Amino acid sequence: MKELGIGIGWRPEIADAVEALPGVDWVEVVAENVCAGHLPDSLERLRARGVTVVPHGVSLGLGGADRPDAGRLAALAEKATALGAPLVTEHIAFVRAGGPLTATPLLEAGHLLPVPRTWDALEVLCENVRVAQDALPVPLALENIAALVAWPGEELTEGQFLSELVERTGVRLLIDVANLHTNHVNRGEDPAEALSSLPVEAIAYVHVAGGLERDGVWHDTHAHPVSRPVLDILADLASRVSPPGVLLERDDHFPAPRELAAELSAIRATVTGARPRPRPLLIGAGARVSGGPMPAPSADGEPRVPAQAPAGAARVPAEAGARTPVPVPAEAGARTSSVPVPSGAARVPAEAGARTSSVPVPAGAARVPAEAGARASAPVPVPAGVGARSSAPGAAPLPAHAPAVTAPGAAAPSAGAPAAARQRVAVAEAALLSALVAGTPTPEGFDVRRLGVQSRALAAKRADVVAKVAPELPEILGEGYRPAFLAYARNRPMTDGYRHDALDFVEGLLVAGRPEDPDARRRLTAWWKERAGIRPPGPAARLAHRVRTALGKG
Repeated sequence: MKELGIGIGWRPEIADAVEALPGVDWVEVVAENVCAGHLPDSLERLRARGVTVVPHGVSLGLGGADRPDAGRLAALAEKATALGAPLVTEHIAFVRAGGPLTATPLLEAGHLLPVPRTWDALEVLCENVRVAQDALPVPLALENIAALVAWPGEELTEGQFLSELVERTGVRLLIDVANLHTNHVNRGEDPAEALSSLPVEAIAYVHVAGGLERDGVWHDTHAHPVSRPVLDILADLASRVSPPGVLLERDDHFPAPRELAAELSAIRATVTGARPRPRPLLIGAGARVSGGPMPAPSADGEPRVPAQAPAGAARVPAEAGARTPVPVPAEAGARTSSVPVPSGAARVPAEAGARTSSVPVPAGAARVPAEAGARASAPVPVPAGVGARSSAPGAAPLPAHAPAVTAPGAAAPSAGAPAAARQRVAVAEAALLSALVAGTPTPEGFDVRRLGVQSRALAAKRADVVAKVAPELPEILGEGYRPAFLAYARNRPMTDGYRHDALDFVEGLLVAGRPEDPDARRRLTAWWKERAGIRPPGPAARLAHRVRTALGKG
């Protein structure tokens, strides 16, 4: 793996400062914010100086139920080539849900949402990662994300989930220590325990960022100074392995250059001050096959021996250069879920040999597929049941670092992601996202208060991003912009990106005869006409909108 050193996230707002900062070995750029054929001059100058540039994607949604979009993958590959990047990075997250797998309109989160740590979700993620690896010209690394909410009925810890992911795909990891701190505050997960169970030898680089705590919830804002607890987690990580690179992320409320320089110095001092214990690297840069993770020591200090596959378990033969084989059951022994199913609920059919699930689909509920290319104008209910299935009682805990092996009565990993697994994950993720952005009922087992916090945070982020992509709107609407947008966001989930979100927001205002100020309404109408390319809604459209609203369809 290429040694990167200490870096900072390149953003247009601090481009000049980044060029002038001393000791910046490399930068990371949000992939979706640059064009391969027209790179910013600042990035070109940095590259000319020999500064490495790594594209960091935020929109693939590899943890989603759908396979990665070929167009997005091609664009990411093109940018990696244009930047001469040694690798590209993305997230272990889903960013959209719904669509054909659930026969509901596609919803966009506009944010990174956590993947359930279940066998189904792992199988889907691994297959999606392989698709991405095949499409990219350089190695891929994936980042652990911060989460305000936790999935009920998870079957693996974060360390086990990531170890399995690395073992099955050979993907590298981007460990965000600020996200480990966020999950400690919000979900009670011990950062030291998480680091102990992570395959740290697979780390490509590390993220460090700031945030703040409000009402007992830690918000990973990337807009505040790095806190002491986050640096302490970085020190703990650096004492276990020497990370190839460490990067400071800052996305908003940018401080003076001298403050950025001070934070970079603190990060460098933290890393150099730690003494990593010698540990062999088991995965080469870009390798698809893991050399097998190191077993963690047991409670008595003796090395743990990885469990063996159960008798009768078949192993998928590995071809030359293939990924490491994963044990799969030789028989079609299906596993039943412990999640209760409402009386009369239909079940998602499982394929032959697949584990059975109890993800409920309301009986008799008519599902109308969204028309191709259509944007939803109203929330569409999705099932409230959660697709995460509880492990069977009595299942032995999985050893840290060791490949997960089936214990009697426990879940068995399969060789791929069957269609039924994708559908179960699709239903679960659509239920969660719909509750967050469309006001549908909270899926069973989730913390209602935390979902409310996450929902408000998503709406606030939408308002902030729309104000950036369409800065004329806050200018025209003044102080009324934010309350008007938040009111709109409560009933209108985002379905097609932030620019369409801005158009939909303005259309809704104009249909309702707002704003009341004639001059502001005239300017808003002109803005909408220029960008929508069609006439603004007239009296007939307003009447139709009122009828749809009265019927509960608008």
